[in-house]
Parts: sequence; C-alpha cells; structure tokens
Amino acid sequence: MESSTFKDLHLSRNIEKAIEELGFEEPTPIQAQSIPHILEGKDVIGQAQTGTGKTASFGIPALEMVAPNSRNTQVLVLCPTRELANQVADELNKLAKYQQTKILPVYGGQNIDRQIKALRSGVQIVIGTPGRIMDHIERKTLKLNNVEMVVLDEADEMLDMGFREDIESILSSVPEERQTILFSATMPAPIMKLAQRFQKNPVHVKTIHKVVTAPNMEQSYFEVKHHMKPDVLCRMIDIYDVKSSLVFCNTKKKVDELVSLLKTRGFLADALHGDLKQAQREKVMASFRKGEIETLVATDVAARGIDVENIEVVFNYDMPQDEESYVHRIGRTGRAGRQGIAFTFVTPKEIYKIKSIQKYTKTKIKNQKVPTRSDAEDFKANMLSKKVKETIDEGHLGKYMHWVESMLDEDYTSMDVAAGLVKMMLSGKK
Repeated sequence: MESSTFKDLHLSRNIEKAIEELGFEEPTPIQAQSIPHILEGKDVIGQAQTGTGKTASFGIPALEMVAPNSRNTQVLVLCPTRELANQVADELNKLAKYQQTKILPVYGGQNIDRQIKALRSGVQIVIGTPGRIMDHIERKTLKLNNVEMVVLDEADEMLDMGFREDIESILSSVPEERQTILFSATMPAPIMKLAQRFQKNPVHVKTIHKVVTAPNMEQSYFEVKHHMKPDVLCRMIDIYDVKSSLVFCNTKKKVDELVSLLKTRGFLADALHGDLKQAQREKVMASFRKGEIETLVATDVAARGIDVENIEVVFNYDMPQDEESYVHRIGRTGRAGRQGIAFTFVTPKEIYKIKSIQKYTKTKIKNQKVPTRSDAEDFKANMLSKKVKETIDEGHLGKYMHWVESMLDEDYTSMDVAAGLVKMMLSGKK
C-alpha cells in the first residue's frame, strides 16, 4: 500500500503540478501510508507527530474529493489552536494552487463578521478551532449538511484543551454518511473512545519513531527570518572558514535558487537533487570529494548514500520535515572520529519544531545569536585560537620552533611573531 513517489498515488494533474512546484520529491512515511486509504474513502486513525507531513496526508485527499463548482462546505478540519488552523490553511492553499477551491480558517480572536461574509460567499473547506466552529453552527452561518469529510487534527491536544464536548457536538451535527479522519501524536483511551463512537472500521496508520541520538556533535540553532537566510549562510561560511559543507533545503526549487545565489556571490557551490541524472550526480560528488565544490546544496532524498569523510558543517537551511530527517542530515558530519558541527536556521514560526527534535534526540541544541558582520573578526580569532591550541596539543612542532627562533634572532619578540601570524591569517594574506 505504501508509495515511494507521488506519481504512485495517481493524483489529479492539478495536485501533481502543485506538488512538483513545491518541490517535494517523495511522500513522507505518514503520507505514503495514509493517502491511499483516505483516497479510497476509508476512515483513518493516523498516529504521527507534528512535522511529519500529516497536513498533506489529509489535505491532498480532501482537495481531490472536493467539488469546486459547488459552493457548499464539503470538508471540515478541526484544529486545537489558531496557529495550527492558519498553518493548515496555508499548506492547503499551496496544494490547491491550480484548483478553484476556497479554503477558510476560522478561529476566536478574529472578526466574526468577516468570517460570516466569507462563509456566505461559498467555502468548500473550513478549517477551525472547535469553539469558533460551534459558534458558527449556533448562528447558522456554517451549514454542515453537505460535509463529506471531517478531520480531527492533533486530536489529543484538542481533548487536553477541554474541547471534548464541542468535538462530540460537531461530529453529531455532520451527516452520518461521511469520512472521518483522526490524527493524533498519542492514542490515550479518550481518543480511542472517540474513534469507536464516530468512525467506521478505521484503518490504523502509525509512523514508527526510531529513537536515534547524534554523538560527537556540536549542534546549534539560529532564529533567522526567511529573507535573511542567504546572507546568514554566506556570513557563517566565511566566519567559520568552511571548506566542506552540506546545506539541506526541503525542495528542488529552493536548492537551485540557493546554488544560483551562492555562485553569484563567488562561492564554490553546486546542487544535488532528484532531477539530476546518475552521471551528473556522480560528477557533482567527485567534484565535492576533490574540494572543487566547497558547498553542496541538497534535498534529503538526493543526499541518501552520500559518503564523504570530511564534511565540516551541515547547515539545515530549511527545517527538516521530521525529527528522523534531522538525525540523518546531521549524521553526515563528524565522521572518522572528528567532531561535527550542525547549524539549523529556524524561522520564528518553527521554534516548536526545534523543541520536538531536542526531545526526540535527547540532546541539547544551543540557541545562538546570528553573528553580525562586526562579529566576524572575533569569531575568526576564536576559531584560529582553537585550531592553534589543537595543533600545539598534537605536538611535532620542532621544525616550526626552529623557524620562530630564527625570527627572534632578528630582534622580534615571540609576541610580535604570534601577532603577525594572527593578523596575516585573519586578513586572508598568505
């Protein structure tokens, strides 16, 4: 039943086109397992964490079944918070780019008159918090008699927040001949009771979390606004004097855009993604191993099987889709006994993902301040100091001490020699 590509799911051309433009190369495990069942009209219980791609798991089938020509509400999605309702609406709108489907998030704290006006104009998919959905049902501004699919997203969170009665009331208000989809990170007894009462022979789908930790790894994250990511990446490659880095983006399109930008700024960069033929892929990898490419920008799928010993830094330019992907990504650095470095760029909306990754990997990911341009020299000096100490500790300095001693004979102090070398190294003079 599991599908390895979106093509295997036999989706409509409009949805396929939107997925291609978003650049997603293959379904996540929860998508591959649940989409075929939902497309067949079955009720589904999906156990999956946030960040595993579950929105598309129900969003793609919902968009496939909607009749855009009808002004009736046909899909109702319940979410615990306004933030999640907005996230779900954003993602569904991206997937619905080539459809005439109207999608509306409704939640408390937003002007209800504006919501009523939008609902009256005809909305096929309504995404909302239980309290505000109940409000619209009572006002008769939301009619549920044509609803064919109800989705409970993060059902355990909704029950924890005390929405049980509202949910039961809403589910009792929609037609019995409907599809009911339930997604939850955990499956406590109240969730199972809800499923028994409102679902018909549901298919259970679960993504198994393999708990993996990342040893010998310096992990940090930086809060970066989306438009600042290219500047911050370039600055950090310069500051840390990175000669071999792997940069992860979530889509093929983003990979190509970033590589183009890096090249225009003079970086030795190239791309690795699913559109490359095997011969091109091998050529890129050979150049990366030889050091002709210093920054390799890749998608998760394309990076599978990369076996390069000396990757100094992994940059998560985009937050990974799920926790396991994070571990696979950062495992590309720190090989052969060396300590690896992993830097993750996090937009303000994604902070919750870092928390779930820390919980999953049982490791601390340090929150660091994005270095300013004026910080660059201090950073470089600290990095140089670290490298010098490591070199001294390694020993075998006899020949070099002889050279320094010969300079001391010319009336230079050891402090003069050391300061001159530091200045030369930091200014890039050879």
